Amino acid sequence: MHFGLTDEQDMIVSTVRSFVENEIYPHEAEVERTGEVPADVAQAIKQKTIDLGFYACNFPEEVGGAGLSHVEFALVERELGRSSMALNHFFGRPQNILMACNDEQRERYLLPAVRGERMDALAMTEPGAGSDVRGMKCSAKRDGGDWVLNGTKHFISGADHADFIIVFVATGEDDTPRGPKKRITTFLVDRGTPGFTIRDGYKSVSHRGYKNMILEFDSCRLPDAQVLGEVDGGFAVMNEWLYATRITVATMSVGRARRCFDMALEYAAEREQFGQSIGKFQGVSFQIADMVTEIDAADWLTLAAAWRLDQGLPANREIASAKLYASEMLARVTDATLQIYGGMGLMDDFPIERFWRDARVERIWDGTSEIQRHIISRELLRPLGA
Repeated sequence: MHFGLTDEQDMIVSTVRSFVENEIYPHEAEVERTGEVPADVAQAIKQKTIDLGFYACNFPEEVGGAGLSHVEFALVERELGRSSMALNHFFGRPQNILMACNDEQRERYLLPAVRGERMDALAMTEPGAGSDVRGMKCSAKRDGGDWVLNGTKHFISGADHADFIIVFVATGEDDTPRGPKKRITTFLVDRGTPGFTIRDGYKSVSHRGYKNMILEFDSCRLPDAQVLGEVDGGFAVMNEWLYATRITVATMSVGRARRCFDMALEYAAEREQFGQSIGKFQGVSFQIADMVTEIDAADWLTLAAAWRLDQGLPANREIASAKLYASEMLARVTDATLQIYGGMGLMDDFPIERFWRDARVERIWDGTSEIQRHIISRELLRPLGA
């Protein structure tokens, strides 16, 4: 087994890290203070990403992307994870699910998204349906040859900047031995469509400036041309393309933890108490040892899951394990770093308290830790008939 990166992969890592440090870090404090990303800053990051050749790097070359492998894209996301979510959003990674577009949709949605001409967002979560996707109440019904959408979505990241939204809604129901089971269909909905409203969501303590939005559909009429994939085929589209979101959470958790750890290590070496650096006390040095061990473990667990995808191997359990472990590892690392900094760790003079707050959401979105444990245990027990 070979665990090293190729020269090309090393170049990807160094290029993205340099971009993050030079183009994103300088704006983080202002975004944290105001909760907003200035339009000129967002556009500059986006254009520089395009110029660098990394915009939509998660898409294949035949549609204009960089054609990175899953491992290589994981490395990109890991480096982006070191920076503000609100700012690295404009580095531009459209939803892979757009690869399900048909020929006409490719021209209207997929290709403009890859070129950076249009931005997308994904809408699945509802006030009463988070982890329970089939519990969604947002629905679409046939009317005169069109679809009429009604309902609400919330916690929708990126919708404030999106030109169109990829929306999952219920389009019917089947009776099963376990009770009614909703059929789900995916729609492409343009901003400005009559009956479709995007409004501000809730104020979150995690990732300031990276807003969650509320989407409201009030008799929003859409033609069949707006269906992504097959009618009632939303779960098929979801299962084929949305695995990447969990790997993204894992890789970005690793990147953020590594940045936090670097600050903890430097502070432990420089900060003095009782006539010596605090890193010489076992209470601190052992925390440093545990932190780097956990970060390395999460890093390899995540890259191994991405590698399985590149090999065409089943990776559902491995991806769930990576998301679970990396997000929970980030919580422990940020908490330990804050402890090492002591009282100053809670002050906004340092970004430690931001890392600590930001870490909390990673165990919730894109599948809670409890859902990941369910996926892992199900994958292990089902073959045994349990």
